[in-house]
Amino acid sequence: MKQQHVPVTVKPNRERQHRMTAALLSVVLQGLGQLYNRQWIKGICFLILEGVGLAYLIPRLNQAVWGVWTLGEQTQRFVKVNGSTVLQQGDHSIFLLLNGIIVLLVFFVFLLLYIFNIRDAYITGKLREEGKQVTGASASLRYLLDKQFPYLFLSIPALGILFFTIMPILFTITLAFTNYSAPDHIPPAKLVDWVGFKTFTDLIQLKSWSNTFFGVLTWTVIWAILATVTTYFGGVLVALLIEQKGIRFKKVWRTIFILPYAIPQIISLLLMRNLFNGQFGPINTYMRAFGLEGLPWLTDPFWAKVTVVIVNMWIGIPVSMVLILGVLTAIPRDLYEAAEVDGASGFQKFRIITLPFIMFATTPVLIMQFAGNFNNFNVIFLLTNGNPLRGDYQYAGSTDLLVTWLYKLTLDNNKFNMASAVGIIIFLIIASFSIWNFRRSKSFKEEDMIQ
Repeated sequence: MKQQHVPVTVKPNRERQHRMTAALLSVVLQGLGQLYNRQWIKGICFLILEGVGLAYLIPRLNQAVWGVWTLGEQTQRFVKVNGSTVLQQGDHSIFLLLNGIIVLLVFFVFLLLYIFNIRDAYITGKLREEGKQVTGASASLRYLLDKQFPYLFLSIPALGILFFTIMPILFTITLAFTNYSAPDHIPPAKLVDWVGFKTFTDLIQLKSWSNTFFGVLTWTVIWAILATVTTYFGGVLVALLIEQKGIRFKKVWRTIFILPYAIPQIISLLLMRNLFNGQFGPINTYMRAFGLEGLPWLTDPFWAKVTVVIVNMWIGIPVSMVLILGVLTAIPRDLYEAAEVDGASGFQKFRIITLPFIMFATTPVLIMQFAGNFNNFNVIFLLTNGNPLRGDYQYAGSTDLLVTWLYKLTLDNNKFNMASAVGIIIFLIIASFSIWNFRRSKSFKEEDMIQ
């Protein structure tokens, strides 16, 4: 039997001429591909941008890479010049690291622009091969404003986030992998070195640090749970009581309970600090007037923790109450009427109707409140300053949270590398918990999931 050959159409290489030529020209010099595709204004814009990028990066990029890699090679010192002592400036490791990160981020932005330039030249060349008309400058501008408008204007705040949010985060993360701490590695007198994961291993393995870290971490988790649960369900209770049938002067009640939230926290917390003072505070004074001895509210480790939880309820319940009041007004009344017809009790109506609606609407806020309480700096710092002190802790007291311990490590004791490691651990805990809860929450699913 004679074999039949099927003709195969081979695409001639000439059909790919424009796209490849334009892309290669853009690889050689940004904007040349656009000029080849007869997009004169776009090509000139790309050329100008590359010129600006090269003018900025060429004198800085090499120094930035060297600075980030070495963190400096020469310390500041005094030298003898013509018989007199002169201070000779050295390398400042932290400035080198910070400047290096900024320059590398700028390089990253121009690299993205360079890749976009190649892709744009390739696509336009492909349009030419297909016989389609290449858009001019005015048509490209109209397309940009009509079709790509969100991307165009989102790119401006994205650049701000890159340099004002991501850059400080990168800088903080890198510090955790250095030995930037007092007394031996504080520039400009001393240099800072890269030490890898040594800071993290010291935090977990060295007894002097691990005892403090796990003790503070345990109290931080307990505090976050207690603070979130008490303020949330305290707010639910107050809101339900205000919305009860037959309650008069509801606006007055709402106003009274919102007052603690309306007063600046710093004033409320400093006032509470004096109220709970063990020696001359009004609370212990009243207790002694009734024959009681009074309590060591701020000086005993256990009572200090109880005090910060109580005071946090005073500040946090109004927030939850306002939130729950809004949710309660959105629950359909006919659900309660149907439940009453079926003979449901007040508790059954709360358990089957009210609570699911409240949880469905407020779970994302509840997760954010937990994250906020995990890092609740104000209450601890202004009320107890982390005290009472503990002799077996490194730079921390009995009520210190991870975030207040981080503050003390940084500003009071110059342990920047250890503080950075603690900050990374806080981020990992909060991010993991939040993502896990957001994925499991029904609040981001279909509305009928509430049933």
